[in-house]
Amino acid sequence: MNSVVARAITKAISKGRYEHLSIIKDYEYKSIPECRELQKELLFNILNYSLKTIPYYREFASKENIKISKNSIFEDIKKFPAMTKNLLSENFDVLKSDTFDGSYIKNTSGGSTGEPVTFLQDMSHREKGKAFKLFLDEWAGRIEGEKMVRLWGSERDIIKGHDGINGWVNENLLNIKMLNSFKMLESDMAKYVEIINQEQPKIIEAYAQSIYELSKFIKSNDLNVFSPNGIITSASTLYSDNKKLIEEVFGTKVFNRYGTREVGDVACSCDKDEGLHLNIFNQYVEILDDDLEPCEAGKIGKVYVTTLNNYVMPLIRYQIGDMAIPAKNEQCSCGRGLPLIETVVGRQTDVFRMKDGRVIPGEFFIHFIGVVYNKDYISKFQVIQKDYDFVLIKLVLKNEVQFNCYKEDIIKSIKYVMGQDCKVEFEFVEDIEPTKSGKYLYTINEVK
Repeated sequence: MNSVVARAITKAISKGRYEHLSIIKDYEYKSIPECRELQKELLFNILNYSLKTIPYYREFASKENIKISKNSIFEDIKKFPAMTKNLLSENFDVLKSDTFDGSYIKNTSGGSTGEPVTFLQDMSHREKGKAFKLFLDEWAGRIEGEKMVRLWGSERDIIKGHDGINGWVNENLLNIKMLNSFKMLESDMAKYVEIINQEQPKIIEAYAQSIYELSKFIKSNDLNVFSPNGIITSASTLYSDNKKLIEEVFGTKVFNRYGTREVGDVACSCDKDEGLHLNIFNQYVEILDDDLEPCEAGKIGKVYVTTLNNYVMPLIRYQIGDMAIPAKNEQCSCGRGLPLIETVVGRQTDVFRMKDGRVIPGEFFIHFIGVVYNKDYISKFQVIQKDYDFVLIKLVLKNEVQFNCYKEDIIKSIKYVMGQDCKVEFEFVEDIEPTKSGKYLYTINEVK
């Protein structure tokens, strides 16, 4: 379908999406203090509403005599307890507003690191989330209605993307071609390259791991592939070595988008790639230490998100389960007023912990095993911290003889960061399966 016609139709059927997109663009190049003022208002409104209409927080406010004001709201939010996935499941009924009378849906997380969690999202929240997606698409070089190829791995989204009316809308109205990252055999990837070359999309949106695997396939087979305006990766951690290869193979810029199904898109890198710009319009983000105190710039902390527009079931200080690093400089040289965080280092289960409290990002193991010591003899790998002093490495090998040449170097590198008493074992397997939501985990921390 013609992109102009497609945009006209989607504008007609959307509810408030483009009005919110206009607000986002109005604030894009305002100063950080001006953006903070907007967020102050949004945060006060949702917290004030929650204390009055959400039974869970109404009872909490009564017991603790909680008072808040707009001027001190960034301090007042610290009075609120953290919300975890378990607490959300256990208190589901009392976390819903008892006065909300608008439209909403019941949604679930992907369950990539455990059982899926269920939550409610009102339609205004969802439309505002879609507006931010459109905003980020434009960063990468696509206006809604123009062609996009989507290499995606959520089983639910894939089914919706191909079947019935949803499939027709994606293909014919939104100009989105869906490719299934659950199917990544060489024959599948060869077909995907043909489709990309045929479609010539403005952008590609993909699971970070899936587009990396496709890039490896293209390079190893010396194939030609169409270069879109940009590639947006999501759904799993984008590691620097993987990003470098994707950009090399496709000859374009990769935009690293971070978000979750529970709260939506939280942040994204721009073309300057100096960090991730926060979505101040839809979420308030805190990066906190184990005592729920703000982390120093450059230090790894846990990510807590407060949704700013989901009035049917606000998530307040919701612990997503990810680790991130606050930026030393919140201002990007691109000139946008959306403050930066330095990076998201992965799930709490992706990073390794030492007895002395030190945290080791999974990227260390990924770089050394996947790049430094992998001379094309490792097909897949997964590093599991079984205990503080025990690391298990699962390997799918192409060449065992070559592996044996580097085995001791791998052990030495791991002991260098984990300690000389660390036991390192290898397990050779035929395959390493992705999670239920299609995400491939390079590192897993099983230490409680």
